[in-house]
Amino acid sequence: MDVLLKPWPWYVSGPLIAMVLLVLLYFGKTFGMSSNLRTLCTISGAGKYSDFFKFDWKAQRWNLTIVLGAVIGGFIATQFLSDGTAIQLSPETISDLSEMNFTQAGETLLPNELYGWDAVFSFKGMSILIIAGFLVGFGTRYAGGCTSGHAISGLSNLQIPSLIAVIGFFIGGLVMTNFILPLLF
Repeated sequence: MDVLLKPWPWYVSGPLIAMVLLVLLYFGKTFGMSSNLRTLCTISGAGKYSDFFKFDWKAQRWNLTIVLGAVIGGFIATQFLSDGTAIQLSPETISDLSEMNFTQAGETLLPNELYGWDAVFSFKGMSILIIAGFLVGFGTRYAGGCTSGHAISGLSNLQIPSLIAVIGFFIGGLVMTNFILPLLF
């Protein structure tokens, strides 16, 4: 049981991800999570309002099972396959987060200063969620996919647009971490 409760090293999880991608490639499918939002909007009737949502969503049903599996797998992993050890952050990261008043840095996966109900329902928290949600949604659509689709599926298929998108994701992450996040907290 210890094997399941501890984080898996890269040399186990990496080949498993590669095997999943090979199976998807064999069946002519690509991995991505953001395309499911379009599918869900189409199922909900968004095609009445925008031509973007007029497509054969039934051809994408298989991808909805990936989302369902991710949700169920995440629940099982956190509720039953976690031994409760704190996440491993470098001491420098903990120090940097502590300087920004994150009191539980390294102790919890989701800090209360950002994800607690008090923070979410504050003006600052609600503003961050709305602006970040808009930027993520716009960026995902503009880039033609999300980080998982481009970084895992696109790069494994040697797609130049995915390489450009992943470079953009990294630059955006560095700018956010080093310049914007310290201004917010």
